[in-house]
Amino acid sequence: MDAQTRKAEAFKALHERSEIFVIPNPWDAGSAKMLASLGYQALATTSAGYAFSQSKPDGGLSLDETLDNVRAIVAATDLPVAVDLENGFADAPAELAQSLIRAAQAGAVGGSIEDATGREETPIYCFEHAVARIEAAVAAVRTLPFPFMLTARAENYLHGNPDINDTLRRLQAFAEAGADVLYAPGLRTAEEVLAVVRAVAPKPVNVLMSGGLKLTVQQLAEMGVRRVSTGSALALAAYGEFFRAAEEIQQSGTFGFTSRSMPYARANQFFKG
Repeated sequence: MDAQTRKAEAFKALHERSEIFVIPNPWDAGSAKMLASLGYQALATTSAGYAFSQSKPDGGLSLDETLDNVRAIVAATDLPVAVDLENGFADAPAELAQSLIRAAQAGAVGGSIEDATGREETPIYCFEHAVARIEAAVAAVRTLPFPFMLTARAENYLHGNPDINDTLRRLQAFAEAGADVLYAPGLRTAEEVLAVVRAVAPKPVNVLMSGGLKLTVQQLAEMGVRRVSTGSALALAAYGEFFRAAEEIQQSGTFGFTSRSMPYARANQFFKG
């Protein structure tokens, strides 16, 4: 069994067990290595976090840039890596399918596809086209010689349309199309989380914990959530502290932030060997 197949089998097994797991989102190889040292069992990329590191807004990356980051993260740790493929960098189902194949070739063993268009005037694909895209994605990843965990995302809540009924309809259709994991980022309440879990059961649900939803891993486990991701939250935490530190120097001429900084020796140790 080669390394990618081993990682793929391990990643699939995480979704099949009854216990919940957290899949944090590094934005580069260095943050991936630090997360791996803490005992996490898998990682997923963050489009926003990596875009910010490249001086671009979320949604500003190309497929090539995204896959370059995947390769760097895969090389940095021995953990399974899933990739945030945004909307697959394509409208057409066939082109989306090729993006997934390329992600697998870059070393990913899972990936997510959004039903968001990237266009302000029509932010969400119509229902029929969204389902056709997931059907094409499923067909593509099933040609791979290892299990590739495909996550289908319903993006209503991130684009000004917090319609739980349409979101559930889409997730159910994505599940029936063969998606392995279902995901509706931006859910606001425990009741909405429960509704998603029940709608697609027994398929695993990923819940994003990075903003207004204030629940613990234990609470999510009790609701039947199988996987928890952090999206851009960790990148924003790092950028937030960096900005506050630089702001302190500029505004007050002090360096109080250094008392909160990770010691140099500890940081350096993560990247030895």
